[in-house]
Formats: sequence, C-alpha cells, structure tokens
Amino acid sequence: MSRSGQGAGRQPRAITAAGSSNSAAQPGESGFDGRAVLGLVGLGIVGHVLRSRRTYERLIVAVIAVEALRRIGQDNGTSAMASLKAWEKRQIQRMERKAQRQRRAVKGAAQMARSGPPRGLAGTLSEPDHH
Repeated sequence: MSRSGQGAGRQPRAITAAGSSNSAAQPGESGFDGRAVLGLVGLGIVGHVLRSRRTYERLIVAVIAVEALRRIGQDNGTSAMASLKAWEKRQIQRMERKAQRQRRAVKGAAQMARSGPPRGLAGTLSEPDHH
C-alpha cells in the first residue's frame, strides 16, 4: 500500500517516550526479555504436557508398540537363524552320505583291481572261441 500526504516517501519512525534517549527495538532483535518470555512459555508447555494424562497414554502406547516390534524382529531373527542352522545340518549330512558312497565305490574298485578278472570268466577272456 502506498501512503499519500505529508509523510509520503519517508520511512516510518518508531514512537518513543518523550525524554527517552533509547531507540526502539527493531523487529527481529531479541534481547534478554524476549528469551526469558520464550523460556517461560516453553516451561509452561512442558509443565502442561507432563501433567496431561493423554501424554502418558500416548507414551505408554508408543513404548508397548516399540517393544512388540522389537520382539517380533527378534523372533524373526531367531526363527531365521534356526532355519539356517537346520538347512546347514541337512547339507552337511547330505555331503557326508555322498562322500561315504564315493569311498565305498573307490574301495570296491580297488578290491576288484587287486583280485584280478572274475573267476568264472577267466578262461573265456584270454582265449577266443574258434569252433
């Protein structure tokens, strides 16, 4: 908005008491009094919040929810770890069975190599049949 008349174009001046040499506080300047007022207002709000039953109800609900979520996460972690351990145990057992089968196969092949050709077929392999 523009002003018209005697004071047009000049900056507005702060009104001061007659005989006062102090300049008026500019907007945005906060002195000790402003901080003290804000501190008192803050203390009043904190006091009101601490006296409020609703605050305690909300705090209790939040604590219960956090604890429930923590336990769910812990249970999931425990369950996952148990599943992983069971899977690992099955894999170890499977590998042990496979290794045992391979040992048996190697042991059997070694015995066969040491024993020579089969007894019933010993003569037939070395001499071809010419009738």
